[in-house]
Amino acid sequence: MRAKGITRRTLSAGLAGAALAAAVLTAPAQAAQPADRGGHGAPGWRLKDTGTDARFRGLAAVSRSTAWVAGSRGTVLRTTDGGRGWRNVSPPGASDLEFRDVEAFDARRAVVLAIGEGEASRIYRTEDGGASWTESFRNPDPKAFYDCVTFFDSRHGLAMSDPVDGKYRILSTGDGGRSWRVLPSAGMPAAQPGEAGFAASGQCLVSSGPRDVWLATGGGATARVLHSADRGLTWRAAESTIPAGDPARGVFGLAFRGGAGLAVGGDYRAGEPSPRAAAVTRDGGRSWRQSATPPPAYRSGVAWLPYGRSAALAVGPTGTDLTTDGGRTWRTVDTGSYDTVDCTPDLGCWAAGEKGRVARLER
Repeated sequence: MRAKGITRRTLSAGLAGAALAAAVLTAPAQAAQPADRGGHGAPGWRLKDTGTDARFRGLAAVSRSTAWVAGSRGTVLRTTDGGRGWRNVSPPGASDLEFRDVEAFDARRAVVLAIGEGEASRIYRTEDGGASWTESFRNPDPKAFYDCVTFFDSRHGLAMSDPVDGKYRILSTGDGGRSWRVLPSAGMPAAQPGEAGFAASGQCLVSSGPRDVWLATGGGATARVLHSADRGLTWRAAESTIPAGDPARGVFGLAFRGGAGLAVGGDYRAGEPSPRAAAVTRDGGRSWRQSATPPPAYRSGVAWLPYGRSAALAVGPTGTDLTTDGGRTWRTVDTGSYDTVDCTPDLGCWAAGEKGRVARLER
């Protein structure tokens, strides 16, 4: 828990965060940056050489120096030196799995989620920086397909599955991911026909504070955001303004800071238009309004910049967009391909995506 009140340290961090947002905003939109070799250039993403071509849709930023990524072929990497070096800490025997989410508590403790039907959906946990892993959950139900995982703190967390028997299924842990149980479905509203979550960025299930959690949907007649204020026991659904009505369209990523929330999405198919690809809420997700100037294309990941009240980044295969007015308007600031983004209180912002791409935001 952070102490309340404004200290000199947090004030300095806030000013640095504002400066970072301003630097990115004033930089011209640019293609992928070369790998970081210690030099200085225009502010923006600096690619870090991961030594793999795995696609990383799972990302957990711990600090400016430490981050975890999880992706295809059961690949999990960890850096503790700002991305200069990466250690392959993939769980043994996981090469046939697709990791789509990772939640890390520090440089040693992390939880990763593998997606898929039936037993392909699994959760692994490490307490020693990935030197060893324990499989803590293997889905026994062939009708379930788990998409995302989130934690409220180092002990309490949830994972979500696409609808089973007409309702989203929620797993709960109270011991840091060592064990999991399925929550009762009585408090979950019915899913729409064809509705599901998108395991595209690890952001279809996100939490903020000790009890609030949100679930993003698509594929149904409308793209919705479901909210629970009691750690997943009861939920209320709200329609977003992001178009759905097709299995490829809907809300793909969420970010919340208290009651202020951002939703991004669109149509993930290459070349398909994605109008109204972003939405905002100021009441904790009870109501949503369309961004006046949304990103120009599909976006799968979104994150608030640290300490700022209104700056955030959204990423997708065709670029990165910045908002400095709380999601009302967005501007493209980079054209490199990323699937997910995450930021930390010490001004560490990371992005990850296809072909082993991992980058850190630098000025």
